[in-house]
Amino acid sequence: MECLPQSNPPPPRTRVPVRIEETLAGAAIAILGLITFANVVVRYVTNFSFAFTEEFSVFLMLFMALVGGASVMAKQGHLSIRYLVDKLPTKARRWTLMGASILTSLTFLLLTIFGTRMAWDEYRFEVTSPGLGLPTWIYTIWLPLLSLAILGRSMGVMIRAWRRKE
Repeated sequence: MECLPQSNPPPPRTRVPVRIEETLAGAAIAILGLITFANVVVRYVTNFSFAFTEEFSVFLMLFMALVGGASVMAKQGHLSIRYLVDKLPTKARRWTLMGASILTSLTFLLLTIFGTRMAWDEYRFEVTSPGLGLPTWIYTIWLPLLSLAILGRSMGVMIRAWRRKE
């Protein structure tokens, strides 16, 4: 039986390169791997734990998820019911994609607004993290910033769907 290679579609033409998100996600996973590796080695050798690094690990995992979400949004790789949508006529598929993009944009607009309010409150009330005592707004500010990136990518998908001729 012959195995056919899978063809990966070319990345979409976007004004802001998708490579930015891919690079940031790669850097986050590399740092997360180094922190985890160092923690295991130090615990094995000295019986001491870098438990305080858990704050950084959790932040890096959330950072990766949001940066990856922006990348996937730009590539239109988000979850969709392809089986049903692909059976629709071309015009209906286009409107379905635009409707999904509008709902996604609205969701991430709300996350941007409420995430900004949350980060501002943490800054204003000088909330600190329990492990390292760092100001928590340093971690929290990334939620609205990366939600804004996903919002922008979603709007880009909507604009490309609107301009599509077929």
